[in-house]
Formats: sequence, structure tokens, C-alpha cells
Amino acid sequence: MKKIIIDAGHGPQTAGKRSPDGTLREFMFNEAVAMRLKKLLIAEGITVIFSHDNTRDVTLSERITLANKLKVDAFVSIHANAYGTDWNAANGIETYTCIQPSKASVVMATHVQQALQMRTSRKDRGVKKGNFAVLRETTMPAILVECGFMTNKEEANLLKSQSYQQQCAQAVAFGVLCWLA
Repeated sequence: MKKIIIDAGHGPQTAGKRSPDGTLREFMFNEAVAMRLKKLLIAEGITVIFSHDNTRDVTLSERITLANKLKVDAFVSIHANAYGTDWNAANGIETYTCIQPSKASVVMATHVQQALQMRTSRKDRGVKKGNFAVLRETTMPAILVECGFMTNKEEANLLKSQSYQQQCAQAVAFGVLCWLA
């Protein structure tokens, strides 16, 4: 049976991770998508472990240690993006791998990015490489998805909506399942 870690990026108390008007905390979106994604993957027979906790900020090292210790098949980190701290026009979806990704990470990221773009019809910012600890220090294929910008008024409203959260979860699930097939 396949095991996947879903990581709702950041934590409930992480400073600064919110929309300019304060109506959206990033963790609220990340956790909502993570919960929906977990249900979808469990329904497909996949074991899902959360690396986050909705009562405290789990450190990056704790998240990485858990994933590596459990030897999961994949690590998927859910995020909402931001550009600066004021409202602006930056928008779209992007999926990250580490700087020197495995082929498996690139394939998973590509499947997930395509599914997100098709399901949400948001601007396709592509698959990118980033020097993020959860991608760099995990030993399994790992991706980090940015599902829209909290600093874009239109996307902030989408990120707050349950229907958009469900679309993102469905797209990530589809991409991961395609990668596992």
C-alpha cells in the first residue's frame, strides 16, 4: 500500500502568512485542501499521513524527519502564494521540485501542475525549482504546490471558497494518482 505525506504548509500561528486585508490565513487554505485531499486519496486505497498539526506550528525539521523516518512514497506540500504584502496583480498556479530533483519528482510535479491548471483554469506559472527545506531534505519524491496568490484580490477570494479548495484537492489527487499509476 502506498503511503503519502500531505503537508499543509506553515502553521496556524505562522506570522505574516495571510492576505493583505487579514481575512485569509494561509494555513486555513492549506489545511482545508489537505483535509479534502486526504479523503480523496484514502478512497483510492492510499495511506495518508499529515506532517502538520492544526494546534501548533510544526517545525520544518519535524516535518522532514517524519517523512524520512516513515519512508513514505511521496511528500506533497500544499500552499497559497504571496507577492509582497499589498494587493497586486501576481496570479496563477505553480508547482515546485527541489533544485536537483529526481525524475520521479519532476513527473509528479508535471502531472499535478497540469491537473491544477486544467481544473482551476488559473494562469499556468509552470513547474519550477525551489530551494525549500521540505523538498531539499526529504528522501522521497517531493513537490510543493502554490494554488494561487493571497495578495491577488480575485485569487484570495477563490482561496477562501470551499468549491475552489475542493477543485485544488481534486486536481492534486488526480495528478498524484496519475503519477502512481
